[in-house]
Amino acid sequence: MQTYEIRCGDRVVTQAKSHTARHAITDYLRSLGCSDSEIEPIGDHEVAWRGAVYTAVATPEASQTPSP
Repeated sequence: MQTYEIRCGDRVVTQAKSHTARHAITDYLRSLGCSDSEIEPIGDHEVAWRGAVYTAVATPEASQTPSP
């Protein structure tokens, strides 16, 4: 699982954990009540919904080592 920032334009709207960027975006849009038929794929990391473009960007994983 990877953590993704879901963005609409330049604005970060949420973060989501998912196996792929596309799943992260799709799950977020479904949570808003969007149906699969309304989601228009643009690329592996982008979709359009009602004229807005949503992208998913992987976030760097936090280091698991404790800081001194």
